[in-house]
Amino acid sequence: MRMGYELKVDGMTEISETLSKLEEKAPAVAAKALYEGAGIMAEEVRKGADSIKTAPFKWASSSAGATRLPSPEEKEIVQQASAGIAKFDKNGTEVQTSVGFRNAGYAQLKGKTVPIPKIVNAINSGTSFMKKQPFVRKASTAGGPRAIAAMKDVIETEFDAMTKN
Repeated sequence: MRMGYELKVDGMTEISETLSKLEEKAPAVAAKALYEGAGIMAEEVRKGADSIKTAPFKWASSSAGATRLPSPEEKEIVQQASAGIAKFDKNGTEVQTSVGFRNAGYAQLKGKTVPIPKIVNAINSGTSFMKKQPFVRKASTAGGPRAIAAMKDVIETEFDAMTKN
């Protein structure tokens, strides 16, 4: 003898509609979260630029291994340029950006026009004549966990608001 069972579930329409709404709004939520995280990272890079050690400008001697610290003028150029947030690159469900000095422009240094990213790279990575001060990497290490936490908060808040209505 076989007995038939019937399973009845209420609310599947509402769940389906909620999931569709979440899928539809996901790119906008991701962009909002990314903007928040990028802002935190840009602020960390600015703080890192403030921590650059300087010494009055001098030419590094040509003897092997002689290096110098960045000049106060070089530090000021980096501080004035301030790290920027690149235009968001949206590709389907992905949203990406970067924080840095790539499009910071040019500055006058010792009577020469110099690309600001070149000054930043020289300070951050060092050169044959300048000691490295990896302020961008330190900013990434310090700000990364905070940026990720802020992004998670934005996403959770936005999705919670969508599912409660």
